[in-house]
Amino acid sequence: MRSRYILLLLLMLSLASCSSKKNMVQSRNPKREFRGAWIQAVNGQFKGMEEQQMKSYLTDMLNNLQKVNVNAVIFQVRVEGDALYPSEIEPWSRFITGVQGESPGWDPLAFMIEECHKRNMELHAWINPYRARTKGTEFVAPNHFSRRRPGNFVEYEGQLYFNPAMQSNRDHICKVVADIITRYDVDGLHIDDYFYPYPVNGKEFNDAAQFPKSGYTDKAAWRRENVNHLIYQLHRTVRGLKPWVKFGVSPFGIYRNKASWEKGSDTNGLQCYDDLYADVLFWINQGWVDYCIPQVYWEIGHKAADYAGLVEWWAANASNRPLYIGQDVLRTIKAKDALSITGNQQTEKYRLQRAEKNIQGSCFWDAASAAGNADGYRDYLAEGLYAYPALMPQYTFIDAVAPKKVKGVRVIEDGGKRILVWINGSKPAKSVMNEPYSYVVYRFAKGEKVDIDDPSRIVAITKACYYELPDDSSFDSTYVVTVLDRMQNESKGVKCKIKQ
Repeated sequence: MRSRYILLLLLMLSLASCSSKKNMVQSRNPKREFRGAWIQAVNGQFKGMEEQQMKSYLTDMLNNLQKVNVNAVIFQVRVEGDALYPSEIEPWSRFITGVQGESPGWDPLAFMIEECHKRNMELHAWINPYRARTKGTEFVAPNHFSRRRPGNFVEYEGQLYFNPAMQSNRDHICKVVADIITRYDVDGLHIDDYFYPYPVNGKEFNDAAQFPKSGYTDKAAWRRENVNHLIYQLHRTVRGLKPWVKFGVSPFGIYRNKASWEKGSDTNGLQCYDDLYADVLFWINQGWVDYCIPQVYWEIGHKAADYAGLVEWWAANASNRPLYIGQDVLRTIKAKDALSITGNQQTEKYRLQRAEKNIQGSCFWDAASAAGNADGYRDYLAEGLYAYPALMPQYTFIDAVAPKKVKGVRVIEDGGKRILVWINGSKPAKSVMNEPYSYVVYRFAKGEKVDIDDPSRIVAITKACYYELPDDSSFDSTYVVTVLDRMQNESKGVKCKIKQ
């Protein structure tokens, strides 16, 4: 596999020498990059699992994601007005026990937060805001909101939806979000691409009772405004409770086709704006979302929705907030590319993505496929593009103040081990946003330039105030320790030279 990666590097450098500056492949991994993975429940992968079985399954998945330096997990905790955590507001999800309202006897969300944080991964709680019942749901628990307020819902093509026009529904959804954020140490709150339901030809979503009272003459504009109200209220809810929690959205990969809007993408498919009534660019430009992950799941060269064209379009139009690309692992490896060392489109997709300066990372759909190393997908990342750790992109619009640097960096002996230790600065942080959250340890060989922008020199990201020096320390080294706060602002480094 190592020789395969060397050949890949030679091929990439060859391609880069013939490219414009915009399309040059980065010579090394970026120090900051969002590397996410979606772990879904809606496909039933957890249904019927006993506690230890599910914990083992999730632990194995996280361990495999850790091998490729994934730094964020987006974990689905609300599928259909339910909960994958104990809640007094909504019933337990059937996607664990098989029966809605039946407790599994443990807390999957708390478990995932703890396990992700152990591995220096963020945990973003993923909810579906509007869906209330999927086609496979045969029993609805007595405390489900649709039982208590049946008039608040619309049935469409065998599924049930919270009516987006109703303020009481928005209030309920935000109450759920407030409960999650207040009770759990999540790093993000995430919503997916389901707003108004995906349309079925000839079938109308029945919101006729509310529209005549709305004051609007254009139903599409009214529906978009209904969704806008929810997004704004969610933004205010999250920011008001814990300002370090990021609020993100992963919309359908086409905002608008050029045929519908002159500034749209050169595509021919379903549209966020026109079909799902989700005005994603408006939310981004208003500052109501903190990051966006469009689901650009198609292949390079797809006739209706070309990956390359969409990546370029999103980079040009959605850069007022951090932008990441949603990658479909299985579709990527099925799309053959004879010129690629991987034999599929994985190499070229990452090259295109990283060539765009306004794109700061990506997210796997789905985590199990990447973690399971489908067609060597994980191996390729481990040996190449994700070979080194990456800090999160900065969210300077939330907070840009770096924490105070550490003090007293030195080496101590303990039981035959040499341990690098340090303490926090003497003055407490003025804000919880700038309190020390974790530490980064860099290592440089004697005579080597100290460059903490080089992620290949990161040897540890830890919440502890110490680092056990490796047994292979047979040469003089310089270690540098920095502090990260919750927003991953990084302090100045403090050096410690080690003599062997």
